[in-house]
Amino acid sequence: MFENLTQRLQAAFANLRGKGKLTEQDVDSALRLVRMALLEADVNYKVVKDFIASVRVRAVGQEVMTSLKPAHQVIKIVREELTSLMGGSRAHLSLGGQMPAAVLMVGLQGSGKTTSAAKLARHLVSTGRSPLLVAADIYRPAAIEQLKVLGEQIKVPVFTMGDKTDPVVIAKAALEQARRQGRDIVLIDTAGRLQIDEAMMQELERIKAEVKPAEILLVVDAMTGQEAVNIAAQFHERLQITGVIMTKLDGDARGGAALSVRAVTGQPIKYIATGEKLDALEPFHPERMATRLLGMGDILTLIEKAESQFDKEQAEKLAGKLLTNQFTLEDFLQQLRQLRKMGPLDQLLGMIPGMAKMADLGQMTPDEKELGKIEAIICSMTRAERQDPAIIDAGRRRRIAAGSGTTVQDVNRLLKQFNEAKAMMKRFGNLQKDSRRRLSGRLFR
Repeated sequence: MFENLTQRLQAAFANLRGKGKLTEQDVDSALRLVRMALLEADVNYKVVKDFIASVRVRAVGQEVMTSLKPAHQVIKIVREELTSLMGGSRAHLSLGGQMPAAVLMVGLQGSGKTTSAAKLARHLVSTGRSPLLVAADIYRPAAIEQLKVLGEQIKVPVFTMGDKTDPVVIAKAALEQARRQGRDIVLIDTAGRLQIDEAMMQELERIKAEVKPAEILLVVDAMTGQEAVNIAAQFHERLQITGVIMTKLDGDARGGAALSVRAVTGQPIKYIATGEKLDALEPFHPERMATRLLGMGDILTLIEKAESQFDKEQAEKLAGKLLTNQFTLEDFLQQLRQLRKMGPLDQLLGMIPGMAKMADLGQMTPDEKELGKIEAIICSMTRAERQDPAIIDAGRRRRIAAGSGTTVQDVNRLLKQFNEAKAMMKRFGNLQKDSRRRLSGRLFR
């Protein structure tokens, strides 16, 4: 995500870090590189111009020139200005007091609107809400069926009246159905086109007038760059959108759309899609995105992802097993699966400060295939072998390798690494016990 832009921004500040005192020329030189990085990332030209001007005013002022670490101060200013550019703080859904609240999902065909509606429904369920999905796209072949399939996967009901009914009638009937069923949010998946046309806009305006939505969320494809911003501006002019869901952000190495859309439309990005799975939707936090853009990681999002996947009681049991040297390959498999649920490994490493740079230098190369291979090896073992790897002799290793589609060397490597990890945890556990004994001795002496 934003890989190219992050590398260019880091390079822009590299020369500043080695200087104890900065001149205006030093700042201007760095900002020229920042300007080029932003323009090459397809950020809107006027947005770049205003951003650089704001940074320069602060960067050549007293707060930098008299600072003990001026380079760090410049980077801090850039981070703050990037945060401000993207909205300052997280923008929550504003659903008002009327229930059910209607949320209109709008956008062009191919932007990921139907999938985003399902992802948002799943996210809302996880926060305790009770959404109803509405299939109001009667034009795209299989759009209704797609939403029904997605609804089944996330266990959220889908309201449909087929493809022969006026979408305005469908939206109105869906609200009435939601009231009867006690559902508090109605997510209306509307029709898109390959490009903006008058017929589509008029239909959306009619739906808006009928259901009076609390939110109008525009779904845009981040990979279209500047075009995504132009689309957002046109939709906002006609519909007064209240927020944006940006899709395919995991495939966008540039980042121009995410940095421009708030400044151009005045409306915030509320959610970002970071993958194809239905759980790959995150609330958009401008301050966290700014730190990620500058290669500083995003520990808060990483913690939230971990908390959503790791059961607290299981985690405590696991900690006890680790410290008492009772950790088995079965425990390891369970943790590996939970880790993989958190998302692609390269994305997770990118949230840890400094890890992205190590990956660029080849010191840390995440390999999803290797994790898959480890899982296959452990799954090819019997329960007894997973509980006690010491019983795995040469014959068993050959059987496990054949069953997992790997080699005996792969099996040997995994067992060796597991034994080394157990030995290290045993030493750590002994140190903790010794520390507790010494502390008890001092307290009761």
